[in-house]
This record gives sequence, structure tokens and C-alpha cells, in this order.
Amino acid sequence: MKLCKRLIIIVLCALLLPGCKNIIKKESNPESFSITDSLMNIIEIDSAKLSYVENEIELIGKVTFNAEKVVKLFPLVSGLVTDVKVELGDRVNKGQILAVINSSEIANIDNDMINAKANLAVAKSNLSATEGMYQGGIASEKEYLASQKEVTKAESELKRVKSIMDIYGAVEDALYFIKSPISGYIVEKFITPNMQLRSDNSSNLFTISDLKNVWIMANVYESDIASINEGQNATITTISYPNKKFTGKIDKIYNVLDSDNKTMKVRVQLDNRENLLKPEMFASVIVHQIKDSTMLSVPSSSVVFDRNKYWVIVYNSRNDVQIRPVKLMMFGSSKAYIQSGIKSGEKVITKNQLLIYNALNQ
Repeated sequence: MKLCKRLIIIVLCALLLPGCKNIIKKESNPESFSITDSLMNIIEIDSAKLSYVENEIELIGKVTFNAEKVVKLFPLVSGLVTDVKVELGDRVNKGQILAVINSSEIANIDNDMINAKANLAVAKSNLSATEGMYQGGIASEKEYLASQKEVTKAESELKRVKSIMDIYGAVEDALYFIKSPISGYIVEKFITPNMQLRSDNSSNLFTISDLKNVWIMANVYESDIASINEGQNATITTISYPNKKFTGKIDKIYNVLDSDNKTMKVRVQLDNRENLLKPEMFASVIVHQIKDSTMLSVPSSSVVFDRNKYWVIVYNSRNDVQIRPVKLMMFGSSKAYIQSGIKSGEKVITKNQLLIYNALNQ
């Protein structure tokens, strides 16, 4: 009886053994990870390569309008401001009326214009009459020449008044119109309705800039002055656009230190045709100092920091991606310099790599 039971157990084990082997085999070889089509559309891939080492110096600055491409408008007459048609930050077109001033000076110029035109008309009438009498032998040549001289004087006076009118621009009655000489933005405004303007006022009323080109004025601390030179590349970011990088070059160094904060100012010119940068915006400026040495590097965006180590996702194919630990020599805003862990030419994922990193760590 015992022998029969043993035979039955042996037969059952023999029958179940292939199934057990299949289960063990399946568990020991899990299905490999593969990047889906949707994931491929949102990742970016770059290569590890030798590049010149860049030392990065971080500066703090702000956006200002280009002082070489602005127009400051000063009052040409005294009087009472009756209307201001624009506000700070408004976009204005060339020839647009910005403000209206009621001025006694303009009233006097209007009166001079009327008198000049009337005097010229009288002088021409007298010349016509004198010319007829001169041809008829009634008037002398001296009288005829004197009439011609009066016409010339009247024309000269009218021309003078017109020149003054051109300086002031278009006027109407006793009103003086301040017009924009260029198209751009109102970046400074020091005028309000009912303000009384005096003839000795030396302050500008408006400042207009096109803002197509702006300046970044950055502060350099004494410890970094020796590392800053004209022509160095700079990357600028702002709080308003944290994911957008603006690039330019240092084009001017102001070799005078501020007496209060002991910093030296440098200037970076930026193209601003998209009108993203506004005067007085705070800006972070990264100045790139390129050294002669080279080192293996990958884009900084490809590096993942986890469990007190640095990692990259090495891409060989959609079905072959690896998490690789790397040892960094230096980490910059755009490049991470690798000491070990990856070879030149190997591809790494630089965008949305955390999705793959988390999936492979599950």
C-alpha cells in the first residue's frame, strides 16, 4: 500500500515538473522595456562628445531700454497741459499726438504768421502799383526799387515765421501738439493734465524707445572682474520666461565700480523683436568663459540626480535603453562634464528622460 502511494507521488511530480520549469523560466526572463511611439514623440536624444570646458560666472542684472535708440521729448514752449493722450508703456506711431499744450507763445506765433502774410500781401500790392507808375513815368526808379525791397523783406519775414512754425510742428490757434518723432513705446512719462510748463523747464516729458533692441545691465563683483572680458558669450534668463534662454555677448564693460555695492557693470545687447523683454525686468546672466582644455560632456538636461548619484539614460534603440551611473567633474547650466561612466558617441536622452528612468526602476 505504501509502495503504491509513493508511485503515485512520483508520477504526479513527473507530470507537474515541466509546468514548474516553464513558470520559473518566464519569471526569470521578464519582457524587455520598449519606448512607445507616443513617448518617442516627446523625448530628445543627443550624444556624449568632447567639448571645450566652459567656466560659468553667474551675474544678476536687469533689462533696460537701449539708450542709443531712444528719443527724449522736451517742451519747446511754456503753457498749460490741457490733454495727455498716452500712458506709460503705450505703443505709439510716428506722428501720433501725445499731448496738447495751451501756450501764449504759440498764440504770438500765430499772430506773427497772420501779420507776415498780411504785410507780404500789402507789399506785393504796392509793388504792382509802383511798377505801373514807374512804367508810366510817374514813379521814379528809386521808388520802384524800394517797393521791390519791401516785398523781399515781407517774404523773408514770412519765411522766418514759417521756419519757427516748422520747429514747433503743427499748431492750431494757441495749441501746441507734442507728436512722436518715431514709432515705439512710451518708456518714460513725466507729464500730467493741468501741469504748468515753464520756459526754463529742463526735464523731458516723454522718452520713446522701439524696444526692438534692449540692454541687459549686469553687476560684476570684484572677485569676478578678472574673468570678465568684452566679446564673451552670455545666456540670459528671466523670471517671466524661466524656460526660455536669450543669448548675446558682452559688448561693453564700465570700468568704474559702484561706490555703494562695489560692483562693476557690464552690458549685453539683445534682440527683442518678439517684444518679450520689458524694461526693469530682473535677469540672470550666465557668462561663459571658454578654457583651452576639452572634456567629455553631455547636455545638463540629460542628467538625473537620484539616491545621491548622477545618472543618464543611454539610448541604443527603442528596445535597448539603459540607466547608467556617471561621475561628474563639473555641472554647468548647459553642459555636464563627465569623468567616467559613458563613452564619446554614446547617445543619451535629454528631454522627458525621467519618464523612462521611473519606468525602468519599477
